[in-house]
Parts: sequence; C-alpha cells; structure tokens
Amino acid sequence: MTVESMNNVKYLSLIKSVEDFLYFEADLLDERRYEEWLKLLSDDIRYRIPLRKNLRFSQSHRDISDENDMSWMDDDKETLVKRVTQIMTGVHWAEEPMSRASHLVTNIRIENVAEALEGASELFISSRALVHRSRLDTEVDFFIGRRKDILRVVPGGYQLASRTVILDQSTLLAKNLTIFL
Repeated sequence: MTVESMNNVKYLSLIKSVEDFLYFEADLLDERRYEEWLKLLSDDIRYRIPLRKNLRFSQSHRDISDENDMSWMDDDKETLVKRVTQIMTGVHWAEEPMSRASHLVTNIRIENVAEALEGASELFISSRALVHRSRLDTEVDFFIGRRKDILRVVPGGYQLASRTVILDQSTLLAKNLTIFL
C-alpha cells in the first residue's frame, strides 16, 4: 500500500467518523434527548449564532456580526444546560407543546485535513444545516445556514468545542429560537 493510498484510507475513516458524530448529534436533537446531547459538548464550548446584516456589496465582508457584537445566541455550557433544563420542565411557554424538528446536515468537510491526518487534537469542520421545525397545527420554520465547528478529539470520539451557525436569513421569521441548530 502506498503512502497516498494509506492517507486516502485514513481520510475516509476520519471523515466517516466526523459524519457519524454530526448525524448522531442531529438524531439526539430530533429525538429531544437533550441530556445526552449536552454530554457531546465540551465544558468550554462556545455556541454562537451571529446576526446577518444586509449591506452593500462593498461592505459585504462585514455582513456577519463579529465576536463582540450582537448575536441571536452566544452561549457557554452553563447557559446551554440552563436552556435544556428550562425546556425539559414542560412549562416553557414557547415549547409547550414541544416543537418537532428535523436536522439535516450536509456538505461536511474537514478544513484542517493535513493536521487532522497527523493526529491533531482539534478538527475544524464546516457543514451546511437545514433545520425544519413545526409546532402546533400551523407553525412551520426553516433555519438554513453554514456551520463552523471545532471538534475536540477525546478518548472514544469527539466533543463539540465550538459551533458558529451562520444563518442565511438576516431577519428570523420564527416566533422564537428555542431549538438548537
């Protein structure tokens, strides 16, 4: 087996393990298994959904709010645990009755391939996500955008160390943002 073919096998194994992790995470969220989902998150996670801005072409490089600006969500592990705890009480007004969601994850890529193949401790992952949410009889929402994740390699798999979700919408038409993307 050549070095190139060994690297191809390593890469295919690595990307498959990343895909499996992200698909498993989507299943946990769809099935409302939030306590299990929280275990996939590192203790130092930053979970961020920045705002999109409608700007002229010459300013398009500034269309996503920066790290110190307003966001739809900018949470650490403690805040995510509180969100889950609140939802699971069954008295969360925006989630009673609970939303039904389907997370679709696609276009998964490892951005730091060379380092990842050498055994990097963190993988920089880009993907696209479409989340369909329905609630009651008439509430239907779509959240579509790019995700930038950092997966930390841990014994037995990965932990999500960082997620930035860059939604396509600049104005959310949903009544609330009580689901995780």
